[in-house]
Formats: sequence, structure tokens, C-alpha cells
Amino acid sequence: MSSYLISGGRPLSGQLHVHGSKNAALPIIAASLLHQGVTVIRGCPDILDVKYMVRILRSIGCEVVHQGDMLRIDASEIHLENLSRECIGKMRSSILLLGAVLGRCHHMVLDYPGGCTIGARPVDIHLRALEQMGVHIEEQDREIYCETDGLSGARIVLPYPSVGATENLMMAGAMAEGITWIQNAAKEPEVTDLAGFLEAMGVSIYGAGTDRIGILGKCPLRDTEYTVMTDRIVAGTYLLAAAGSGGEIELFDVAEQHIHCLLHLCEAMGCEVRMTDRGIFLKSARRLFAIEDIHTQPFPGFPTDLQSQLMAVLSTARGETTIYEHIFENRFRTAEELRKMGADIQIKNNRAVICGVGKLKGCHVSARDLRGGAALIIAGLMAEGDTIVENSIFVERGYQDICKDLTQLGAEIRHCRDTRKGEIIGK
Repeated sequence: MSSYLISGGRPLSGQLHVHGSKNAALPIIAASLLHQGVTVIRGCPDILDVKYMVRILRSIGCEVVHQGDMLRIDASEIHLENLSRECIGKMRSSILLLGAVLGRCHHMVLDYPGGCTIGARPVDIHLRALEQMGVHIEEQDREIYCETDGLSGARIVLPYPSVGATENLMMAGAMAEGITWIQNAAKEPEVTDLAGFLEAMGVSIYGAGTDRIGILGKCPLRDTEYTVMTDRIVAGTYLLAAAGSGGEIELFDVAEQHIHCLLHLCEAMGCEVRMTDRGIFLKSARRLFAIEDIHTQPFPGFPTDLQSQLMAVLSTARGETTIYEHIFENRFRTAEELRKMGADIQIKNNRAVICGVGKLKGCHVSARDLRGGAALIIAGLMAEGDTIVENSIFVERGYQDICKDLTQLGAEIRHCRDTRKGEIIGK
């Protein structure tokens, strides 16, 4: 079992480029299957989830070249009978293949997607919407059987602005007869980035970034090259790490509008935040202040993917904060690990009450999901003494090389394959 070894008490300081977005790259990779030709994707993060998606594409006959942050995908031929169910079982984003493959091949058998177990993540919202476009769906055991004689444009009202369902419908709509309208659509920047990619490929899309998106189907598609947006959640993680450690950092090429809500909260905690010619600068206060109430919400609200990291930072802030989790019911599992480090956090239903303590103490903790793992790393940076964060594989799903980035900012952190032997990964 690989782990992170962290020696705390060092304020982060320096400048950093943020890698491409996981949550933008994965749907764009899936969308490359719409075109019987070549797609080049740049700015693609070198993370486990991308590697799983590449393996899935190769398993169905795509030729994929992965060099650095570039993916070259030739999807001229697809053979679904060899679909890698092992990789699908490891990542929830594999559900995004559904819209693209149904549009291209008209049938698909999909195991229930895996990934972090932070909530129910029902796929019903995807399936019921696709049924409105003419897909016949049967569910047996852990498998989803989908088939269509051809997708038809429809007016679909989502019961919740699901990012994944919005993206699936955008891809399906690109191959459907007529126009597809998605109402109560997700407005996240990653949805807008997927729309930008589809437009570059030749699809006509209207309204991305609003709650009503229109897609004109059956547009001629072409080979394309596209650069993925930078990862706003990684950027937010590093800004919170600097705030929690009492440091100051500048992040390059990060769009202020993508993390505006977080920047507002950082200022409320006492941090200095300003935009620079190249990105965003943050300087922490001597001790941060608590924030009365925080609610996770769909964009442009505070993202659930930064809730755990913010909880870690607030664990030593002066005063009491209440966080309300409205997206995933199991996001608070990290609180149990933070309590081992001395945090005062009480959980009741979807509410976490955090009473700031003077300091955290390093100890042995275990990551249970991607963002919770990042939160424990931040806590380790803030703590007195040494911290071991087990299950680093969760963090590797979404952070390209968090040890390298944090070391560049002055942290003392190592990635070990076996903490008992101290075997360092990457040496």
C-alpha cells in the first residue's frame, strides 16, 4: 500500500503551473469516440483516471498515443466486444462513454461504474434522459443493457443539474436526429469546455454555461486538436494548502471566474487574494478566521470537490464553522481522520460543525476518496510532526504529481510504496 509521508510546519511559498482538468479531460476523451477519425487533446493530465480511460479506448480498438500531456486518438474503428470492464469498474466517469458510444454504435453493455464511494451517485438520471432520446434500457444485476434504432432529438428537463448527465446528453445529442434541448443543465466550466471541444469537432451547440443547452445533431464531424482547461479543483486545493500552512503562492493560468466562490471564502478567512498578469496570488493570514456557514452547491456555488480540503483548513481557524453538504452524503468521512489529528469536528446528517483548535498533530491516517486524500495531505502540511496518509492511489486519480508540486512550493513530502520500508516512488 503506497502512502504519503509529510513533515508539517513548513509554510508553502512559490509559483506553480496548474495541470489540465481531470473533470474536463475525461468527457472530452469520451467525446472523441463520436468521430471516425483523429482527435488530438493537449493539456491532458497524467493521472490514473485518464490512464484507465485510455485503456478502455484501446480495448475497443482505438489507436491511442499518450505522450506527456498530449493524447492522439484514432477512433476510426470501434469493437465493443472487447470493452475493458476492469477499467470501467474503477472509475465513475466511465458512464460518460454511454452517450458517445450509443450515438456511434447504437448499443452498449456497461457495468455499473466505479470510482470514489462518496455517495449514491445514481445513474438513473442518465438512463431516464437517454430513454427520452429513444434508447431501450434494461438493468440486470450489475450490468446496464442499452440499445437504440437511432437517437432522436428531444426536450429533456433534468431533475437535478447533473454534470455527467448534461455531458452525456450533449454527446448523444451530437449524433441524434434533430435538435436536443437540455433544461436545468449543469453550468460548470467543464461542461463549457466539452461544448468548446464539440464545436471544434463540428457540432453546433447553443447555451453552454447556462441552464438551457441546445445541440443540433448529425453535423459533419472533422479531425480536431483541442487544449483542455486547467484544473480548478487542483488550483483550489493548492490555494487552500497555502492558506492552511500560512504561506503565499501564485498559480498561473487559472481563470478567476472558475474559482470565484473559493477566493471569496479565502478572503473571508483573512487571506490576501489578488489577480496578477499570470494568474492568482494568495497570501495567508497569521491565523485564519472561521466562516459562519458554507453550503456546497452546483456551479457557480462552492464546489463539493473542495469541501474536504476547506474542512481541513478550517480545523485550526479561530471560531466555529458549519458546512452543509448538499451534493454527496458521504463527503464527511474525512472528518473521522481529521479528528485523529486533533480536529474538533461534529457530524450530524449533512452538517459538519468545525470548532477551530490551536494546532493539529501528525499521525497515521487513511484516505478514503480522492478529495479526502488531498484534505489529509493539507492537514499533514499544517500539523506538528510527521503524518502518514495511506491509500495514495485515491489521490493519484486526480492529481498529476502532488508530491512534486508541493515540494516545489517548499513542502517536505514523499511518496512511498511501502512506509515500513521507506521505499520512495519516483527515485
